[in-house]
Amino acid sequence: MSAVHDTVVPGFTILTMEAVFMRMRRPLFAIAALGLGLLLGAEPALAQKKTLVVALNQDPDILDPTLARTYVGRIVFEQMCEKLYEIDENLRIFPQLAADLPTVSDGGKTVTIKLRPNVKFNDGTPMNAEAVRYSLDRHLNMKGSNRRSELESVNSIDVVDPLTVRLRLKVPSSPLLAILADRAGMPVSPAVATKLGDKFGTAPVCVGPWQYVERVSQDRIVLERSPHYFDKSVAKFDRLVFRIIPDDNVRLANLRSGDIDMMHLVAPTDAANLRKEGKYEVSSVTGIGYSGITINLRNKNGKPPAPPGDLGTPLANDPRVREALDLSIDRVALNQVAWDGQYTPGCTPISPVSPFADKSRKCPTRDVAKAKKLLADAGQGNGYSFEMMIVNDPQQRRVAEVVQGMAKETGFNISLKPSEFASALNENDAGKDQAFLIGWSGRVDPDANIFQFQTCGASLNTTQACDEGLDVILNRAREVSDVAQRISLYRQAIDKFAFARRNILYLYHLNYIVSYPKNLKGYKAVPDGLIRLKGVSWQ
Repeated sequence: MSAVHDTVVPGFTILTMEAVFMRMRRPLFAIAALGLGLLLGAEPALAQKKTLVVALNQDPDILDPTLARTYVGRIVFEQMCEKLYEIDENLRIFPQLAADLPTVSDGGKTVTIKLRPNVKFNDGTPMNAEAVRYSLDRHLNMKGSNRRSELESVNSIDVVDPLTVRLRLKVPSSPLLAILADRAGMPVSPAVATKLGDKFGTAPVCVGPWQYVERVSQDRIVLERSPHYFDKSVAKFDRLVFRIIPDDNVRLANLRSGDIDMMHLVAPTDAANLRKEGKYEVSSVTGIGYSGITINLRNKNGKPPAPPGDLGTPLANDPRVREALDLSIDRVALNQVAWDGQYTPGCTPISPVSPFADKSRKCPTRDVAKAKKLLADAGQGNGYSFEMMIVNDPQQRRVAEVVQGMAKETGFNISLKPSEFASALNENDAGKDQAFLIGWSGRVDPDANIFQFQTCGASLNTTQACDEGLDVILNRAREVSDVAQRISLYRQAIDKFAFARRNILYLYHLNYIVSYPKNLKGYKAVPDGLIRLKGVSWQ
């Protein structure tokens, strides 16, 4: 999901290993515009300024970096679970908990990481090489890990000395640096993770300027300033409160009333109005993710490692039906109607702002006649009906209804199944859906927007699509470091999965729009769409 200008991001550099979903919308609940009194008790107004309140549009899933898969969860992690590496507003990768960029030897198969000294987890225990080894091993091997396919190039993890970790790789991995700049690069406290196991997300402990305090489902997540963080100057607030407000109008009303300080994912029309009012900053950044329709092909028993099965439906088994659906959709018109033209139509998982974007790629235009013929050739000349799951969110419903109307003209009868966000993800994992309108918030290296969704047995391949020839191409794209060569490989791969089997129909890239009062200073927007609050303060 991401809106774009059609150029390579300025200042992007390729580092040693080539430094290079979802945005996920959430359900509508009738959440009233509550003040902070319930949350903060009888604190005086001045004291409340020591708390920053951010409104998110959906409730994150589990707050465990190993198991998590939601975009909004990454926003919360950004404040309390720092990574070995981080990215800046120009998509450059720099050390965060690592002391420097990694050194690479043995033809790219040995990666050595030096760690920042004197770092503690938020329980006061040391973040050292053994803790990083433990965390990487957990990400790689824990049951249900969504990091497994990201780290599958890692063969072994060794502690060289208290501040040095060495990774031995099966094959060279160009995306590894970018992978370690996201959840796979988040160390967790071994003491707490060992104690809590798969319940770690109920009381997560990492390294960060703020630490976890409490969570009330569908309402709020509260963090407080950590006494153990190595740079106390960057945390300007005693508390961060993430309030869960799915309804755009309620979120906007809370911003205007002062009950929240930052509004996440402002709708394009609301952004224009806020700019006119003159009291708010409106930050808009081109993103690196995508939004689209994920179509279940062979997920009859659950996502990998469960075995695939035959669903027995034309949508799942006949690529002509999926191509007809693709040709039913006018991506430009969809963007205009659903997003006031402020997002960018797209038909691949690589955002146009990425240095890996194929500028020669043209998206298919709507072709009703061809779509009807494809349906007829597939034996569905009298029309075809299927159900599409959507997150019960007003904007997602609007997108779904536009798609529904367009597809109806070519012979599709799409019924919509609204669902609460976490439930929708669970049903998608379990294969209980035929199609799912969903997005991916995007990663700086295209591998992370493709590999784990498109390769046989990958941890996020909920469609259970499998093509060993495609896997060869995507694995090769991981091993080479030349950007031009990788662009060529991704073009070949995209021809196979986006324009042949079509298990995901990519529709558009969005802009991440955040608004806040003009006296809140220091916020910098990054194209991954994450809100970063280090250094942000009232002035």
